[in-house]
Amino acid sequence: MSKTTNINHQIVIVGGGAAGISTAAQLLKKDKSLDIAIVEPSEKHYYQPGWTLVGGGVFTPEQTTREEKYFIPEGASWIKDYVSNIDPDNNTVTTEDGLEIKYNYLVVCPGIQLDWHLIKGLPEALGKGGVTSNYSLKTATYTWELIQNFQGGNAIFTYPGTPIKCAGAPQKIMYLAEDYFRNKSGVRNETNVIYCNAGGSIFGVPAYAESLNEIVADRGIDAKHKHNLKEIKADTKEAIFDVTTEDGVQELTLKYEMIHVTPPMSAPDFLKNSPLAVPDSPGGWVDVDKYTAQHKRYANVFSLGDASSLPTSKTAAAIRKEAPVVVENLLKVMKSQQANAKYDGYACCPLVTGYDKTIMAEFDYGKKPTPSFPIDQTKEHWSMWFVKKHVLPWLYWNRMLQGEPFEAEKLRALHSK
Repeated sequence: MSKTTNINHQIVIVGGGAAGISTAAQLLKKDKSLDIAIVEPSEKHYYQPGWTLVGGGVFTPEQTTREEKYFIPEGASWIKDYVSNIDPDNNTVTTEDGLEIKYNYLVVCPGIQLDWHLIKGLPEALGKGGVTSNYSLKTATYTWELIQNFQGGNAIFTYPGTPIKCAGAPQKIMYLAEDYFRNKSGVRNETNVIYCNAGGSIFGVPAYAESLNEIVADRGIDAKHKHNLKEIKADTKEAIFDVTTEDGVQELTLKYEMIHVTPPMSAPDFLKNSPLAVPDSPGGWVDVDKYTAQHKRYANVFSLGDASSLPTSKTAAAIRKEAPVVVENLLKVMKSQQANAKYDGYACCPLVTGYDKTIMAEFDYGKKPTPSFPIDQTKEHWSMWFVKKHVLPWLYWNRMLQGEPFEAEKLRALHSK
């Protein structure tokens, strides 16, 4: 599109990922007359939950990639540019190309920023020499290469000391790798599988953590908690960790033949530097009410998805429940009504534990399981692997991004077939 210096839109949505597209689609289904602009620089749309399966050799990169243009809802304008600044006091979004976009209402959902640079040596080491990450599609293919060619030694999988998108992903690829080493390549007896987690437990929801701890013990995985990766020494193939103990923080060096790194993450810099961020928060998350997703200081601003301060898992499944709340509350605010629709913190994390089994972790703000299926979802099931591999990608492309609801009753019906 040709760009002018100043343009105006009724609703501006920052971000054309899962949150932005599904919100725009749902808004336009409610009211086709709405004037909506989506600011999104990428020409590609990625099904990022599938990158674990790319790293495990189940999906190809192409299966997780589509053209963004096919998902911009009819009736919405696409501004293909990066946001450089948001000024909520003047209802203005500025892009890197110098476009100033005035809005009446703003929805902020640009996704999350991968802070590779916060681990010394990682940017230079990534994608070669045994250093990989499924948080980049390019290096997810390298993960699969490493798993196939692994001959033994230390295979390390890390989890950082910040909130991240898809909190289960760092251990999902670990379970797939361990399964491959044990049942396909036959190198498990020569391999130390090590999970270095900056947190204090394997998973934040106790009911699922209990099962995961049993799996880790049964498979001989060395789970090290309060181990935060701070440096990669590629020349000597060493990973340096800060380990928090009762006596303080100590440094630990581990050799690796393969290391899968989950980088620290934060909100994009343009949010950190804006009045929208949580005050004095290093993460820079957009400061919203945890139930309504409305900004705490700017009533015409909403946020959902990975960049929001909503205290739940940063997953596409959470967005599926967040978006209808944002849509309902935004439309109410536009009519000078109270934003009283509430999000209960629902999130879902399909914890892949092997090539034919998955724990389908569903929970809410109370960290209580909220199962959609008539089975014990705290346990591994082949059917949940089927849902992860086949059902959820289809739902993402064909229902969620189209602004269509897909409730638990339909999932249960699929499960019973």
